[in-house]
Amino acid sequence: MLSNQADLEELRRRLDRIDDSLQDLLVERFGIVARVAAQKRTGSVAPYQPAREAEILRRLVERRSGDVPAGTLVRIWRELLAATVRLQGPFAVGVYAPPEAPGVWDLARDHYGSQTATTAYQSTYQVIRAVAERRVAVGVLPMPQDGDADPWWRHLLSLDDDAPRVVARLPFGPRGNARADGGGALAIGYGAQQPSGRDRTLLATENAVQISRGRMVAAFKAIGLACTFMVSCEHAEAANTLIEVEDHVPIGDRRLDDLRARLGADLFRLMPVGGYAVPLEAGAQAPARSEASNGTAGRAAARG
Repeated sequence: MLSNQADLEELRRRLDRIDDSLQDLLVERFGIVARVAAQKRTGSVAPYQPAREAEILRRLVERRSGDVPAGTLVRIWRELLAATVRLQGPFAVGVYAPPEAPGVWDLARDHYGSQTATTAYQSTYQVIRAVAERRVAVGVLPMPQDGDADPWWRHLLSLDDDAPRVVARLPFGPRGNARADGGGALAIGYGAQQPSGRDRTLLATENAVQISRGRMVAAFKAIGLACTFMVSCEHAEAANTLIEVEDHVPIGDRRLDDLRARLGADLFRLMPVGGYAVPLEAGAQAPARSEASNGTAGRAAARG
């Protein structure tokens, strides 16, 4: 019994030393973030960089080993990344969170941190207005659905470079205990989409009603872009279609000139709606096998 108690006390002392080291490293990291923030201000770079955050999380999940679940790792680093964004300047979030749809609030809290100033709004339009008026840096809205009476994404349709755009998709990792009433969510904000290595782009059309989805999908496929999501709505004598495609595709991409030629006079306008770094795949979220059990100790050490 005494031996066991002594072993336990020693393990606790080791944990205390590790905790102290982790805290020291966090202090060092925050100091470097402060220097990065100063560089961003001189170069007019926004504190919030979704593509960079995605790169960090993908790398950390890829290098993990042992018994650390991906969900736990992502949750820890989401809080840390949110804290570093707040360190660089004012950062607040607006969320579509009516009583009947609380799930979007959960996704926003998990992604942007439990300490980030967050305001709930009763309508999607209120969220968009809060972003447009710069009262919040980011607005979190439910994934678009067919049949929406007033699709929120239509309020983003603009060719103006300084207009709110989709900047992220939530959740980036496992859902955890977030309520699933609204499925996923999209975050909107300011700033051009930056490539992260694996991305999707959202485009919107104003087009003739007679263009079928099949024709739209075929036109994108012909120019080498795979459609991964599409919703549409009709109004007056035209329609709007929201199309998500694989890859980072700026509105000036030459492939889109080919798309315009293929759809001809039935395509009235093609507009950017933003894009996002693709969230972690289910396979990357699964628990990592221990080094001893999968025989990859050497490779894991090389990655670390």
